[in-house]
Amino acid sequence: MLDILRLRVIAAIAAHGSVTKAAKHLNYSQPAVSHHLARLEAETGARLVQRVGRGIRLTPEGEHLARRATEIIGRVDTAAAELSAMVGLRTGRVRVAGFQSALAALVPPAAGTLRRAHPGVELHLVEAHPRVALDLLRAGQVDVAVVFHYDDPPPDDIRATHLFDDPVYLLSLEPGQTLAGNRDAAWIAGCENCRREFLDACDKAGFVPPITYTSDDIIVQQALVAAGMGVTTMPGLALRTHHAPGIEASLLRDFQRHVYLATYGDPPDPPATTAFVTALRHAVDQTRPGKPSPPTPDQRGE
Repeated sequence: MLDILRLRVIAAIAAHGSVTKAAKHLNYSQPAVSHHLARLEAETGARLVQRVGRGIRLTPEGEHLARRATEIIGRVDTAAAELSAMVGLRTGRVRVAGFQSALAALVPPAAGTLRRAHPGVELHLVEAHPRVALDLLRAGQVDVAVVFHYDDPPPDDIRATHLFDDPVYLLSLEPGQTLAGNRDAAWIAGCENCRREFLDACDKAGFVPPITYTSDDIIVQQALVAAGMGVTTMPGLALRTHHAPGIEASLLRDFQRHVYLATYGDPPDPPATTAFVTALRHAVDQTRPGKPSPPTPDQRGE
């Protein structure tokens, strides 16, 4: 096994042309450089230098080893610099998957905080339903997932950090509405994969909602409500991203979703991931998204 310290010695000799100059470059004493050179010859079984007058020169074997040593030392120094940069967060990457309203309301301020604190860290975003986001996390395709659940707990294999509880509202043209009070109304709901919790809430209220329109787009849903085509439910975080004029939002007391941040694998997380998590928690603290009062159109200046 070649010693990296002794490889530095022969590379310095090749670069500077003498033991004395190599010792000065390495901040070693001249006897220390001579000792390491002798040990390197003993380890390799090759004559690496020969005396020429008062100086030395490398043999062909020495020149070959010096070239390789220079390459090896360059790679080692580059790896050390890259690792130091990652630890110091001068560079790095974090990949985040999240649902639409989280990407719209929470991730942008977190991204801004991350960029100001660590401008060399790259942030990659992908919009994904929570189930898909967790699959991406398990597959190593993202580093962080911002997801939600209702009554079901987070999966056991995920490291989940609760961020806030997101209240759900009934959207209609009248204030003070309830689920049961709209049992005969036309309902606007998400796709079949996204409406299970809504149907469960209606079932607890004692009715099966007549779903007339299907859309996962909150702008389309609110436009239909504003046109008097029906009523719908919507989480508060989504209302922060868009609240159409004329729509009343009635808080549903026993209906909410739990938003959490998910990572995977044993801690600690990579530095860039930890920095994003810190920035996201700061964004949550600043915006207080779980507060059960969505902005009204008037408050938004609409």
